[in-house]
Amino acid sequence: MSFGRLLLTSLALPLQNPRFCFSPSSNSTLSFPFFTLPPTPKPLIPKASFSSPPRTDINMVKAIRVHELGGPQVLKWEDVEIGEPKEGEVRVRNKAIGLNFIDVYFRKGVYKAPSMPFTPGMEAVGVVTAVGSGLTGRQVGDLVAYAGQPMGSYAEEQILPADKVVPVPSSISPVVGASIMLKGMTAQFLVRRCFKVEPGHTVLVQAAAGGVGSLLCQWANALGATVIGTVSSKEKAAQAKEDGCHHTIIYTEEDFVTRVNEITSGNGVEVVYDSVGKDTFQGSLACLKVRGYLVNFGQSSGTPDPVPLSALAAKSLFLTRPSLMQYNVTRDELLESAGEVFANVASGVLKVRVNHTYPLSEAAKAHEDLENRKTSGSIVLIP
Repeated sequence: MSFGRLLLTSLALPLQNPRFCFSPSSNSTLSFPFFTLPPTPKPLIPKASFSSPPRTDINMVKAIRVHELGGPQVLKWEDVEIGEPKEGEVRVRNKAIGLNFIDVYFRKGVYKAPSMPFTPGMEAVGVVTAVGSGLTGRQVGDLVAYAGQPMGSYAEEQILPADKVVPVPSSISPVVGASIMLKGMTAQFLVRRCFKVEPGHTVLVQAAAGGVGSLLCQWANALGATVIGTVSSKEKAAQAKEDGCHHTIIYTEEDFVTRVNEITSGNGVEVVYDSVGKDTFQGSLACLKVRGYLVNFGQSSGTPDPVPLSALAAKSLFLTRPSLMQYNVTRDELLESAGEVFANVASGVLKVRVNHTYPLSEAAKAHEDLENRKTSGSIVLIP
């Protein structure tokens, strides 16, 4: 028999023949008497790659985040992404961050944050670490400060519009700068533009030992006014005296309306600067003289009850609720306001009281102490 005929005959044998038995479950090679068929090769499938190339425009930094409104406990210490500055922006590594009562308002929902979750904070001093394309006048290494919008200073680094930052003089440390920017510019517009304090005026400052109150007392005194300040304790009364208050009233021990009436011989004051709000509002109105100004720039005790216009008519009173952002609309206004604050600090007209510093990660504790009136002067958070 020829080889070809033998091969065909062998292939035609039934698979039951034990000599040619093949089990699909085995990993054996199919064998024949005269040759071997190699195993079927597995198809070559390239491994899929699910990893994206690393992004060079994103960095992770630590920040305080608010995911829900509420008490100090909603302030969470988290990792957040920060990108590179775009045109007209700078990236700043914060060295000191100012804590202000407006941060509490946003945390509680008294003021509405632009988005949720959000990073609070509206004041900081830091070093420029990157500059957006096409920007002149700012460079890496500059020490700069900002106050107001955009919110988000409770972070190790942040992106800021270049036209919102101002250079910090070498005579001003980051901690002092962070404690004076927002509060100092607030005091500046209150006594210099909202109601212009002049020699011979008598002014009443509610919460005179607070961050803004302390500066208001010093500045009004320097402008030649007689300054009356309300405080909650003897310790704070002593501080207010040092800050230029001619008369201090401990409102927990005596009625401030009666006391102001005694001090002014029944005439009242030209202006009341009130950041307390609900608890003092009606009393502040009662302390004003004819054509007096009530400047309500905060509500640490809550939002005041509505006031009918007729309540102002008896003495032709003026009532205003100003905000720093509306007084520093232009770049020129910002530079002028910050420049006057820094100049008064350098000359000694304003003495900055940084009585409390906290690690940024402990912002919740700082908020708690502020709301419980355990603090005086300025509070600064350190990243």
